[in-house]
Amino acid sequence: MTPLHKFTLEFPIKVSPRLLFTLISTAEGLARWFADRVNVNEDEFHFEWEGSSQHARLIEAKEPEYVRFEWTDDFHEGFSLEMHINHEPVSGESALVVSDYSEASDMEFTQMWWTTQVGRLQRMFNN
Repeated sequence: MTPLHKFTLEFPIKVSPRLLFTLISTAEGLARWFADRVNVNEDEFHFEWEGSSQHARLIEAKEPEYVRFEWTDDFHEGFSLEMHINHEPVSGESALVVSDYSEASDMEFTQMWWTTQVGRLQRMFNN
């Protein structure tokens, strides 16, 4: 198995932390920007993108601060996806901080994919 490397990206987004938390922690919210289709059974999430799919378990969440999923598919099993919300109360600005894993050879593609997906989220709020 090719080793996976952790990376972190930060995206500014003009939306309240509570609304952003809903968009990163619920099937309805995630289906609006993260995946084409999201199904949830208790804490098990099934994500679908144009013919591919992945499964993850929601292992930790603290409203309105962060969610952490653990991938349960063979290739990514044991690796996590974390989405944190940084909020500056004085300025009212928020940021979505994503920590994920990728193979070194796919790192640029994976980071561009995240930029595209979060761009969909930002456009929902004219960011």
